[in-house]
Amino acid sequence: MQSKGVVRFFLIFMALVCLYQFILMFPTNSVESAADSYGVTMGKGDPAQEKQYRSNYLDSVSSETVFSIPYIKDYTYQDLKASQLGLGLDLKGGMSVVLQVDVKEFVNELADTQDETFATALANAEKALANSQSDFISIFSDEWSKIANGKKLADIFLLNAKMREGSAELNTTAINANSSDAAVITRLRQEANENVDLTFKLLKQRIDKLGVTQPNISLDEARDLIMVELPGIDNPERARSLLQAAASLEFWDAFRFSDPGINAAFLSANERLKKSGVGGDAEIQTEKTFRLDTAWSVIDSLGNPDRGSNYTIDTINTGDGNEGLVAKGPLFDIFQMNRGELGQAPMGIASKNKKDLITKYLARPDIKALFPSNLEFRWSKDPFKPYQGSDGEQVSFGDNMYELYAIKKAPGSTSAPLEGDRVTDARPSQDQNGEVVVSLKMDNIGAQEWGRMTTKAANAGNREVAIVLDNEVVSCPRVINPITSGDTQISGTFSVTEARDLANVLQIGKLPVTTSIIQESIVGPTLGAENIQRSTRALIFGFAMLIVFMILYYAGGGVVAVIALLANMFFIFGTLASIGTVLTLPGFAGIILTIGMAVDANVIIFERIREELRAGKSNMAAIRDGFQQSYSAIIDANVTTILTAFVLAYFGLGPIKGFATILIIGVISSLFTAVLVGRLIIEWWMGKEGRTLGFWTGWSKNVMSNVNVDWMGLRKVGYMISGALILISLGAIFTKGFDLGVDFKGGYSYNVQFDQPVDAQTARATLTEAFGSAPVVKAVDTENTLSITTNYLIDDQAKDAQDRVLAKLHEGVKTITGSTLSLADFSNSASAGTKVTAASKVGPTIADDIKDSSYQSAFFALLLIFLYLFIRFRKWEFSAGAVAALFHDVIITLGMFALFWGVLPFSMEIDQAFVAAILTVIGYSVNDTVIVFDRIREFINTYTGKSKEEIFNLAINNTLSRTVITSGTTMIVVLTLF
Repeated sequence: MQSKGVVRFFLIFMALVCLYQFILMFPTNSVESAADSYGVTMGKGDPAQEKQYRSNYLDSVSSETVFSIPYIKDYTYQDLKASQLGLGLDLKGGMSVVLQVDVKEFVNELADTQDETFATALANAEKALANSQSDFISIFSDEWSKIANGKKLADIFLLNAKMREGSAELNTTAINANSSDAAVITRLRQEANENVDLTFKLLKQRIDKLGVTQPNISLDEARDLIMVELPGIDNPERARSLLQAAASLEFWDAFRFSDPGINAAFLSANERLKKSGVGGDAEIQTEKTFRLDTAWSVIDSLGNPDRGSNYTIDTINTGDGNEGLVAKGPLFDIFQMNRGELGQAPMGIASKNKKDLITKYLARPDIKALFPSNLEFRWSKDPFKPYQGSDGEQVSFGDNMYELYAIKKAPGSTSAPLEGDRVTDARPSQDQNGEVVVSLKMDNIGAQEWGRMTTKAANAGNREVAIVLDNEVVSCPRVINPITSGDTQISGTFSVTEARDLANVLQIGKLPVTTSIIQESIVGPTLGAENIQRSTRALIFGFAMLIVFMILYYAGGGVVAVIALLANMFFIFGTLASIGTVLTLPGFAGIILTIGMAVDANVIIFERIREELRAGKSNMAAIRDGFQQSYSAIIDANVTTILTAFVLAYFGLGPIKGFATILIIGVISSLFTAVLVGRLIIEWWMGKEGRTLGFWTGWSKNVMSNVNVDWMGLRKVGYMISGALILISLGAIFTKGFDLGVDFKGGYSYNVQFDQPVDAQTARATLTEAFGSAPVVKAVDTENTLSITTNYLIDDQAKDAQDRVLAKLHEGVKTITGSTLSLADFSNSASAGTKVTAASKVGPTIADDIKDSSYQSAFFALLLIFLYLFIRFRKWEFSAGAVAALFHDVIITLGMFALFWGVLPFSMEIDQAFVAAILTVIGYSVNDTVIVFDRIREFINTYTGKSKEEIFNLAINNTLSRTVITSGTTMIVVLTLF
C-alpha cells in the first residue's frame, strides 16, 4: 500500500507540473494574437512591415508582466516563451550555425612574437585541428613539443604582461622565466577557456538583441564550438554578420591623399611593381598637373558629411621629384587614385574584386617601405555612395567600388588612441540631414581622449579622423571643432536595421576571440510548415493505428494501454516544455518512435498475463504474476535503449542531441505510465466487486499460443542466411560505399523548389558547367524539388564565399529554367517562383568531427550494452551474444543502404539523422535479445532437467508473440514516418 501511495503522489505531482506548463500556453497565445493584430493594423498590407511591427510589439512587452498567478509568480512575455515547447528550425524555419572559436589567433596575440618555431607550431596545430576532436591548446602543446628543440614557451609569453600576472579569482597562475612548458600550457588553457566562455556569453547577449523568439545557443567546451539556432529568422546575412563581427571599434588619425610623399609613394609603388614583373605591360602615361575643382568638407563638429559645402584647390603637387606624374601599370590598372572627387581622406578607389590584390601589393615589404612607417591601409566597410556634385552632375564610379584609407599610428604603438571599450551607450538616430547614424556616448577617459584627438585634428587644418570597425572604415569625418563632451556619431549608408544591429553590438562590446561559421543550415518557413503538417499527420495516424490494434487484440487490457499511452503523451510534452526543449523534426520522430516503443512494456506484461491465464490461474493471480514476472525484462530492455540515447546525447550535435533527449524522456515516461500507472488503473478497476478485465478477444485468444518450432534445429539454416546477408552487405560496403551526405564530407547543400518539372540528370549536367565540377543532384519527395550538393569553394574562408556559391547556383538554375529569375527572388524562400527552400553548409572541420563522433558513439553504445548485460546476467557469453547480434543487425542495415543506393526511388543518404537511427536500431534490437535471454535465465532455474537446446527453443517460442507484436506495432509507426 505504501508503494501505491508513492506512485499516486508522483502521478499527481507530474500531472500538476505538466498541466501548469500547458496552462501557460493561453496567456502566451493571447500576447502573440495581440502582436499579430498590431502588425496587421500598422503594416497596412505590407508583409515585411507587418512582421517588423509584430516584432516591435513583442519586444516592447518582453520585459513587462503580462500574466500573474497570485502568490506564485509574475510572468513577462519572455518568461512565458521560455516555458513553452519551442519549435526547431526544421519545423518553424530559420537558421542554425556552428561557430568555431579561433583560439589560434588568441594565442598568437598573447605571444605577439615573430618566432618561427612558434609560428610553425601554431600552423601545424591549426591543420591538425581539422581532423581532431581535441581542443586547440592541447594540439598546440603536442605540436610545440615536437619542434621546440630546447626552446621554452615561457620565453615567448613572458613578453605579455597579462601572462606574468596571476589571478586568484580566475584561478590562474603567473608564469616566470623558470616556468615549464606544462605550466605555460595550463595558463594558456585557463586564459583560452575564460575568453571562449566570455565570447559565448557576449554572443548570447547579441542574440537576445536580435529579437529572435526562443533562440537556442550552447557551448561545446571540449571543442571550442558554439551552436546557435535562430528559429524564424528571415535574414541570414544579418545573422552571419552579427555572429561573426568582432565589434572591434577604433578611432584613428587619418592621412590625406595630398599629404607630402603619399602620391609619390603610390607612383613609385606602381613603377616598382611593374619592374618586378607584376601585372601586364601597360604603358606609363604622364600628365604635368591636374586641377581639382571641388573638394568637400564636413562642417558638423560631430563629423556629419555635408556635400554641399565646398572649397577650391588649384593644383596638387605630388612632390619628391615626381610632380604631376600619373601612371598606368600593375597598381593603377586596378586602383584609381583620388583627385579630390572623394574628399581629402581616401587614397583612392577600387572595385570589390580587386581589393585583395591591391592589399597584397601594398603589403609587400619593398612597397610598404615607400610609405611612412606609421601608415597602415584600411578599406571602407561599404561601397562608395554616388552623390551630386556642385555642377549638378552625379559623381559615381560604378557599382561595388570601395575607398582605401590610410590610418596614422603613433610611434612605437600598435593600438588605436581610442577604442570601443570606452563606449558606454550606442543607439541608432538621425543627423540633421535625415541620414541614419549611430550615436555614441563615451566614459570620462574616452571623452578626454576623443577631445584630445578632435582638438588636434581641428587645429591641424580640420583634418579627418577614421572610425574603424573590425578593420574596416565605417566613417572618416573631417573635424571642424573639438568635441569634448564624449559624444559622436558614426555615419554611413546604414538602414535602420543595420544601425540598430551595430548599436547593439557596440553597446554589448567586442568579442575577445573571433569566430567563424563552420556549419550552417537554413530552412524556409514554407518547408517548416510542411514538416509540421507531415509530422502531425504521422503522429495522429500512428497513434490511431496503435489504438485500434491494442483494443482489437487485447480487449479491456488494450483500453488500459491506450489510457497509459495518452498519459505518456501528456507527460512527454509537459516535461519537454518544462525543461525548455526545442522540438525538431528528428525530435518529432523520437516522439512517434517512443509511442511505438511504449507499447512494448504493455505487450510484455499482457503477453505474460495471457500465459498465466492459459496456465489456469485466476484473473487476479494472472495479473499479479504477469506484472511481477515482467519487471526484469522491461527494465533490461529499456535501460539498454536509454544507454544508447545517453551516448547519442553526448556525441550528437543540434537536432540529434534533441532526438536523444526526447528518446530518454519518452522511455522513462513509458516505463512510468505502462508499468505503474497501468497497474494502478487495472487494480482500481478490478477492486470493484464483480468486475473483470479481458486480455484477448475471440480471434486473438490463441494467436501464437502453441508455437513449437525447433529453432536450434534450424540454426544452420539461420547461419547460412545471415552469413549470406553479411557477405552481401560487406561486399556492397567495401565496393560500392555509401551515399555520404554533406554532414560527412563537407560542402554546400540546397533544396531548390522549381516552378516546373525538372529532370535531375539535366540539372546535374547544367550545374556541372556552372560549378566546374559535378554536384550531387537528387530528387526529393516534395514536388519539383531537387537536393543539390556541391563542394565548390568549401575551403574558401572569405566572408563572401557562401554568397558566391549561391550566385553560381543561381546562374545554373537560370540556365536550367531559361528564366530571368533574380538572385533576390531565388534566395527568398517566401517567393512564389523557383526558390531555395533550405540550405546548409558543413565545413571540412565539422564534417570530420561528425564522422569521428559517429564512430565513437557506436563504439561506446556497444561497450555500455556489453557491460550492462555482463553485470545483469553475470556471464560474458550473454553479453558477447547480444553484441554479436547487434553487429549482425547493424552490418546488414548498413549493407542494405550501400546496396540499394541509387536503385530505390528515394534517398539512401548517410547523415547525422542516419547515425541516430542506427543507434536507435542498436537499442531496439537489443530489446528482443534481452527478452529472450531473460526468459532463458528464468527457464534454466525452472526446468533443470531439460537440455540447453530445449530451453532455448522454449524461451524463443514463449516470447515469439511479444517479439512479433512489438516489432509489428513499431513497424506501423515507422511506416507512417516513412
